[in-house]
Amino acid sequence: MENQSCLSEFFLRGISGPPEQQKLFFGIFLCMYLITLTGNVLIILAIGSDPHLHTPMYFFLANLSLVDMGLTSSTVTKMLANVQTQHHTISYAGCLTQMYFYLMFGDLDSFFLAVMAYDRYVAICRPLHYSAVMSPRVCALLLALCWVLTHAVALTHTLLMAHLSFCVFGEIAHFFCDITPVLKLSCSDTHVNELVVFALGGTVLIVPFICIVISYIHIVSAILRIRTPGGAGKAFSTCSSHLCVVCVFYGTLFGTYLCPPSVASEKKDIVAAVVYTVVVPMLNPFIYSLRNKDMKRALRRLLSHGRVFSS
Repeated sequence: MENQSCLSEFFLRGISGPPEQQKLFFGIFLCMYLITLTGNVLIILAIGSDPHLHTPMYFFLANLSLVDMGLTSSTVTKMLANVQTQHHTISYAGCLTQMYFYLMFGDLDSFFLAVMAYDRYVAICRPLHYSAVMSPRVCALLLALCWVLTHAVALTHTLLMAHLSFCVFGEIAHFFCDITPVLKLSCSDTHVNELVVFALGGTVLIVPFICIVISYIHIVSAILRIRTPGGAGKAFSTCSSHLCVVCVFYGTLFGTYLCPPSVASEKKDIVAAVVYTVVVPMLNPFIYSLRNKDMKRALRRLLSHGRVFSS
């Protein structure tokens, strides 16, 4: 045994399979990654170029798209490089860096979804005070608070991990440096780390989810009181895209962490991580664009301007 100062790298097992399957996985994940980048970049450009979308809801949606790109890039790019080069190692410093960005972007996803739910609550339940409550200053403060809190959580986990000792050779049973697989390789006492993972991880997951549930309880209650023809449907349509993203996001997380462990828990965790870090960020732009008339209009305008400019 040697401490972490002598450890130079970890071995990422990745998604196991014969060479033919590895090539197939590389093609699939590369396509999904490019679709994710393209979709989220289009969302950001459409929001930035359309003055009608310069509202708090779309401001946070643009930031959510930026975070989704960061979440996918922090995990998938290294996996693609490993599959392409057949060199499945990651340096000790690189592992901690990847862990930090993965945790930060993943937590930001959860916080932004909660902030967007609060925005919808104010818009539907307190429409007369919306401009004052969701002013540009408040939006900037909420954005800064999300970044500061998630940075603090990710940095806490990373620094605690950096103080652990590891065996000379460590094989991570995952395709990126997630906390739990790395903790299993430690030669030190990991009780403090596990306690912090349980406390902070549970807080970051549960508190935003509770805020979302409370917001939607008030939203549904307000919508049911609307008596004007079509008013209830119009009010709910402004929340439908966000609600779909929340269901996919938290459904994946709860399916991963609340299901009882089994013999195939490692495979289950890898599949859930793929859904969480690759599939969900890829689907978010489609959900928001297909179920939102304003977004579809802005995307059509953006793409038509692009065609005119290219011609």
